[in-house]
Amino acid sequence: MLSTSKPLAAALLAMMALLSGCATDSVSVKRYEMQGLQEAVASQQADLTHLKVTGDRHFQELKELQDDTTREIIDTIRQQVEPPTCPPVPKQRICAADDSRDTGTSDRVKGKLVVGEVEKAFLVGPNFVYDARIDSGAETSSMDARNVRRFERDGQEWVRFDIPVPGKDDELETLERKVVRNVRIIQANEEGYERRAVVELQFRIGDHEQKAEFTLADRAHLTYSLLIGRNILRDVMLIDVGKEYSTELPRSIQTSAIRRD
Repeated sequence: MLSTSKPLAAALLAMMALLSGCATDSVSVKRYEMQGLQEAVASQQADLTHLKVTGDRHFQELKELQDDTTREIIDTIRQQVEPPTCPPVPKQRICAADDSRDTGTSDRVKGKLVVGEVEKAFLVGPNFVYDARIDSGAETSSMDARNVRRFERDGQEWVRFDIPVPGKDDELETLERKVVRNVRIIQANEEGYERRAVVELQFRIGDHEQKAEFTLADRAHLTYSLLIGRNILRDVMLIDVGKEYSTELPRSIQTSAIRRD
């Protein structure tokens, strides 16, 4: 028994020694591989750092080159293109009388035209200038009309009438207008009423021009052929009692129109 156990013990010792040697070699191999990986990582980090430094330097060089090129282009443009210069302001010519801008003269209070009891009024169409009576007591404005004849045109009521030519007592001018409406005028010394036509006429006083309704009436026995009533005065004109001819028509109208002296 003793002879058999000795060889077995020797074999076991040999096997343990062999196993102990393999473990030592395995640990040595792992340590060697880890050291190689660390060295490789360190080398890659150094390469990356070098690339970054090189890239930053190249970027800065390109930026400086671009700035230099831009400055050269701007300098070249400044040398070739003259800076703009403003022309001198011309002296404004002062005209004592400029008919193209003459719109008449008028005084106004809060936007309303100030008129006297009598004003020069320009009647558009026949282009006559009348001395017009400004009367706040009359409801509707009135125009001196003679030989009033009614007729129909395109199914509508029209009227043909004659108006006096200013400055020529025996001369009349014929006009035609559409009847806007009719009014009844009660005569104080007669029974019944008179039916008068109302038409639209365009006129101008001073620098104010408008179209308004006028009753056609024979005013031959009156001083003024044209009467301006409340239908025009309302919200447009103010009367300065005691004054006359406080407005002035444009010179072009004064010189071209036929006027009553």
